[in-house]
Amino acid sequence: MKSNQEILSELKEALKNRAFFSFYPEHHKAYPEEWLKNGEQKFSKNLGKYFKTLSFGKEVTWIGEEVSPVTLEPLNIKYPASSADSLVKTASSYQKTLKQLTPIQRADFCIDALERIKERFFEIVHATIHTTGQSFLMAFQASGPHAADRALETIGMAYQELTRYNTNIIWEKPMGKSSAILQKEFKPIPKGIGVVIGCSTFPVWNSVPGIFANLMCGNPVIVKPHPKAILPIAIVVEEIQKALIAARLPENLIQLAPDTLGNPITKQLCENSLVKVIDYTGSTSFGNYIEDLSGKTTFTEKSAINSVIIDSSNNLKESLQNLAFSMLLYSGQMCTSPQNIFIAEKGVKTPERTVSYPEVLDLLKQEINSLIGHPQIGVGTMANIQSNKTIETIKNSINLKETKVLNAKSIENAKGQTSTPLIIETISKNKNLIFEEHFGPIFKIVKTISIDESLSLAKQNAAENGAITFLAFCTDEKLKTKIKEEMEQVFTPVTFNLKGNFWINQHAAFSDFHGTSGNAAGNASFADANFVNRRFVWVGHREMV
Repeated sequence: MKSNQEILSELKEALKNRAFFSFYPEHHKAYPEEWLKNGEQKFSKNLGKYFKTLSFGKEVTWIGEEVSPVTLEPLNIKYPASSADSLVKTASSYQKTLKQLTPIQRADFCIDALERIKERFFEIVHATIHTTGQSFLMAFQASGPHAADRALETIGMAYQELTRYNTNIIWEKPMGKSSAILQKEFKPIPKGIGVVIGCSTFPVWNSVPGIFANLMCGNPVIVKPHPKAILPIAIVVEEIQKALIAARLPENLIQLAPDTLGNPITKQLCENSLVKVIDYTGSTSFGNYIEDLSGKTTFTEKSAINSVIIDSSNNLKESLQNLAFSMLLYSGQMCTSPQNIFIAEKGVKTPERTVSYPEVLDLLKQEINSLIGHPQIGVGTMANIQSNKTIETIKNSINLKETKVLNAKSIENAKGQTSTPLIIETISKNKNLIFEEHFGPIFKIVKTISIDESLSLAKQNAAENGAITFLAFCTDEKLKTKIKEEMEQVFTPVTFNLKGNFWINQHAAFSDFHGTSGNAAGNASFADANFVNRRFVWVGHREMV
C-alpha cells in the first residue's frame, strides 16, 4: 500500500505531465461486488429518516424537501439545519486548529477522507440518481471516481503550492567587511472560512474541488448544498468528518448547511464578514452577485452557452453520431453540453462531396432519433430532467419567433421526469435566441452565411455569455489554426473532430482544465494553481541574527 507521501509525489508528476492519470478506476467492476450489491440498500435506509450521522449543534431544525426525478416521490429525509451565524461561529472557533497543521498533515486526513468516500461510492450513486435524475453510469462516474479524482487533483495542486518555497532560511547579504544576516520564516496563511455552494445537477463533482482545496489551504468549510440535492454531498461531508475524527481533529472543520427553497441562507452565509472564500456553481445572475461581494475571494462556475461548428468531416456520419450523443447525454443538463450548432448554408465538405445544409440537418436528426429510439441506450443516456423549471422552459420555447422546430422522436418506455428534446432551427440574425441559454434538452441549429460568420457568432457568444467547451468538425489545417486563434481571444478551449466514445462533455482530471476563468462562464478553473493560491497568502517574518 502506497504512503500518502508517495501518492503526493505521483500527483505532482501527473499535474506536470498532463497525461492520463486516474487514481480511482471509472469502471464499477473495479470495486468489490458487495459494494455494488449493497449500494441501493444502503441508500434506501436513509429514506424517511433523520440524517443524524453528521455532527450538529444542539439548536437545529430538521428540514428536507428532496424529490426523486425518477420516482417523482419525496425522499422524506430530514437534515440538521442551523442558522448562518451559528455555522460561521462554529467554523471560526476551529480556524486556528486547521491553520497550525502542516500541508502533509492536511493531506493525510484529506486522502483518508477520499478513501472513506470510495467505500460509499455506490450509496452515493443512488443518492445522485434520486436527486439529479442521472443514469446509473453517469451517477457512478460523476459522483464517484471522477469526483474523487478531481478532489485528489486539488489536494495535489494545493500541496505543491503550499510547499513551493522553503519556509525557514538564514539569509545573508555581504556588506563589505560585514554581513547582514537575517533569519526568515515564510508561512502560507489561510484566508478564512470557506463556503461551498453546490448545484442541483452535479452535487458532488462540482463541490469537492472547492471543499478539498479549502481544507488543504487551512480554511474551515461550510457546504451549502442545493435544497433539491443534499443527500449525495451529505454522505461526502459525513465521511470527511470521520476522517477528521480519526486524525484527532474537530469534525466541525467541515459543516453541512442545508436549507430550503423557501427559506434560503446562502446570502446570509456569503455576506458574513468572517466568510472570506466562496465557491459557487449555478446561474449567472447569482454568480454575478457572488463575484460582486466586497472582501471575498470567489470561485464561480456560471451559465455557459457552448457552441459547435460543422464545417467539414472525413466521416460525416461518425461525426454526427458523436455530436448527437453529446447533445442527448443527461438531456443537455451539463455545463459542457453543446447548445448552438452552427452550419453554413453552403453545407459541409466531405471527401466525396459537399453535403447540403438540409441534408446535414436530416442526417443529424436521424442520428438523434436513432439514439432516442434505442431500447437500451436512449432512455439511459438521456436519463431524467432534474428541475420542473427545465420542463417549463421546453414547453415555453416551442413557439419561438423566426424558428422552426425539428421534431425529434418521442421517448418510449420512459419513466420519471423526462422530455423529448427540442431541436430548433434558426438563422444567424436571430441573435437574441442564439445568445440565450436554454438549460436542458433544447438545441439550436443556426444557419449561417459562411464559416466566418459561424466563427464570429461563436466567438461573440463566448465573450458575452461564456463558454466552457467548443467543438469544431474541420479538416482544413489553416482553418483549424484560425479557429483556435479566434477562440483563444475569448479564452475558450477548442476540441476538434471527436468520434467514437469520447464526447465534448468529458473533461479529464489531471489533464484538462475545467473552465479557463477567462470568459463569462466563470472566474475559476478546476484545477489550475490559481484555484488554490487565492485561498491563502504568503507572509514573511524576519529577525536579525
